Amino acid sequence: MNKKILTLTVLFIFFSSLLMAGVGLDKATLKKFRESEKIYGNVKAIQNGIINEGVKNILLNPTILNKFDKIFTKSLDIKDVTNQRRSGRCWLFAGLNILRYKAKEKFNLSKFELSQNYLYFWDKLEKSNLFLENIIKFRNLKLTDPKMKFILQNPIPDGGQWNFVVELVEKYGVVPNNIMPDTTSAKSSSFMNMVLATLLRKDASTLRNMYKKGASVNKLRKTKIDMLKKVYHILTLHLGVPPTKFVFRYKNKDKKIIGPKEYTPQEFYKLIGENLRDYYYLYTCPTKKYFKLYTISLDKDMADKNDMVFGNIPMDLFKELCKKSLSGGDPVWFSADVAKDTYSKKGIMDTKIFDFKSVYGFDIEPTRKDRILYRDSIPNHAMVFVGFDDKPFLKWKVENSWGSKVGDKGFFVMSDRWFSQYVYSAVFKKDYLPKKVLEIFKQKPIVLPFDDPMMDLIYPRK
Repeated sequence: MNKKILTLTVLFIFFSSLLMAGVGLDKATLKKFRESEKIYGNVKAIQNGIINEGVKNILLNPTILNKFDKIFTKSLDIKDVTNQRRSGRCWLFAGLNILRYKAKEKFNLSKFELSQNYLYFWDKLEKSNLFLENIIKFRNLKLTDPKMKFILQNPIPDGGQWNFVVELVEKYGVVPNNIMPDTTSAKSSSFMNMVLATLLRKDASTLRNMYKKGASVNKLRKTKIDMLKKVYHILTLHLGVPPTKFVFRYKNKDKKIIGPKEYTPQEFYKLIGENLRDYYYLYTCPTKKYFKLYTISLDKDMADKNDMVFGNIPMDLFKELCKKSLSGGDPVWFSADVAKDTYSKKGIMDTKIFDFKSVYGFDIEPTRKDRILYRDSIPNHAMVFVGFDDKPFLKWKVENSWGSKVGDKGFFVMSDRWFSQYVYSAVFKKDYLPKKVLEIFKQKPIVLPFDDPMMDLIYPRK
């Protein structure tokens, strides 16, 4: 090789290494940043406001805040809201809010609440079993494998999904709230979850070490049962002991006393008369093909059940089904991203409620599709649609589970443009679905991996 070729080769390798290493922020670039930042006049006033008052107060757009009235052309008769407090049980509260609405109709009651704590107990036990079963199932994977890291990251999350609600209610039934009310640990679950997660990870290590020493799967599962006894014990200390039978007695709107009568939780669910299997789960996600059926691996809370299955439909049809359900007298369980453009104090959800451009000087909003692909937005909360209004513009009435001290006595108003950006999924009764949507559920589901962006879209966590 001659000197010229050698020199070019060395230069190519040198500059290639620079490109591979990336470019840092040098002094000249930082100087340009400093020189471009002119803090004076209105900009100085904005800076002072943000520093002294906090950015949300400065961003708040009073024109939008005062735009929403509390009138809805269609509104279900729901006056009292529930409160999940400092826990991630929104999916369960929203699910039971669907059932309690039906129970109030059935029993002719003005107020009624089902016990979230009762099903929360069983959800924690089922998730513990699922975690240990996954440890056994994937016993040959290295701890550094992405799937194993995903499983170990959060062994027993509060978060959940619609299929969790259905499976729990069908297996364990429901009880009135006064039979098993919330405990301190149910209202504020972080410490209990930490204790359980630590115990389960310890048990995971034990099971994997047993397998390395030659233990059979049967032996691992027998050991798992002993481990779950400890989980059950911890749950009873924190949440109480779930009843197997209870006595139900009530006074209805007509002041007539009904009961007492004894029920099992499963019998009480059947008494309400609402079959949750009649509801179908639909998404409206622009990153996936519409009118297709999907499922995601590792998306369940019971080891012996299937992962959740859902159809994907366009936004306009999705909204049409929401209106159709509400007009038919049925509330709609849905998931959305409440971390974005939500003013909880007044219960307003609108994409213009915070005026980012006037404060920062430029727009920061990505498209809905990019929000999903780049993981900027996830449905971190589940709630219930209980009404809508189309005069002078379309808006939606939302029943939240944050108590009566936020919003309008616990209810929120959602603009239609907020709906278009941040609502991701909902469940609908079969009776409201057109044939082209029902046909989706006859398909063989497309299996998405656990690390697909849709997994973030699937899991309401608050």
